[in-house]
Amino acid sequence: MSFTPPKHSVSAATIVINDNDEILLINGPRRGWEMPGGQVEEGESLRAAAIRETKEEAGIDVEIIKFCGIYQNVEKSICNSLFLAKPVGGEPTTSPESLEVGYFPIEEALSMVKRSNFRERIEKCLDETAQPFCVEF
Repeated sequence: MSFTPPKHSVSAATIVINDNDEILLINGPRRGWEMPGGQVEEGESLRAAAIRETKEEAGIDVEIIKFCGIYQNVEKSICNSLFLAKPVGGEPTTSPESLEVGYFPIEEALSMVKRSNFRERIEKCLDETAQPFCVEF
């Protein structure tokens, strides 16, 4: 009998809020404006992946403030863990994964994020009464 390992994709993203109550967004080539984040590598923690991806995609060093929750795309076997973070260094810098990077006032940032439930994810991370959350879709 052969064993087929599960093919889950695990990712981690940060909602980075600066001292001016602005959110860090990246404008990705495929999905438009979104929070920085990406694939968790083998042997890497969710928290470490969120920190690394934010640095790689946006040039910002962050400190994780708290774990907010998980969004699970059941059909596609994707688990996205979300963290609230604050910037502790670096400058907004583009990368191959980001055409533009910047901090935006919360309302403006939410209106810029067009992708499926990414806006909802940010809103839940900003709403302490909604955490921790586990959203399956």
